[in-house]
Amino acid sequence: MAGKQRERAVRSDAIRNRDAILEAAAQRLTEDPNASLADIARAAGLGRVTLYGHFSSREELLSALLHRSMQRVEEQLSSVDLSGATWEALDALVASSWRVLDELSALRGVVERAMPGELDDSHDQARARVEALLTRGRGDGSFRTDQSLDWQLACYFSILHGAASELRGGHVSEPDVVKLLPETIRALLRPPPQ
Repeated sequence: MAGKQRERAVRSDAIRNRDAILEAAAQRLTEDPNASLADIARAAGLGRVTLYGHFSSREELLSALLHRSMQRVEEQLSSVDLSGATWEALDALVASSWRVLDELSALRGVVERAMPGELDDSHDQARARVEALLTRGRGDGSFRTDQSLDWQLACYFSILHGAASELRGGHVSEPDVVKLLPETIRALLRPPPQ
């Protein structure tokens, strides 16, 4: 009995340590994309040996951090109700998407530099969700159809990433993003006058 309790305690310590490393990595890499593994271990309150016990390399840590971040993005976005009217569903998706992209944007830059190609399929679920909504809007006449769906998807994600980047850089305020981002996306998708 004592052996099982000790094993559970060790496992829960390992989980806590891994989570602490990932949280510290997200924070440190956002502040300094060149933060070393030693910097991350210190920020997590752990030794380098403990960090290396969980992640044998910077690339392994970045991959795990990206995976965890994308899981969080998916959890948040999957909770958005897209069943209502097309424009309202779009507004709800935009309102929730830009915030998670803001949190993810700094990490994206670090991962893209360290591991080109790692992000190629990281947007698949988010992209599928947006694509389904755009397809629905194009089908019901809400959204324009004189542009390709791929172009609209590219613009949607570029605008959201751009807004998050400008906010992080201090060039726009959060109230402006909250107000102007849905208007900008609507202008992109609104059918042209006949």
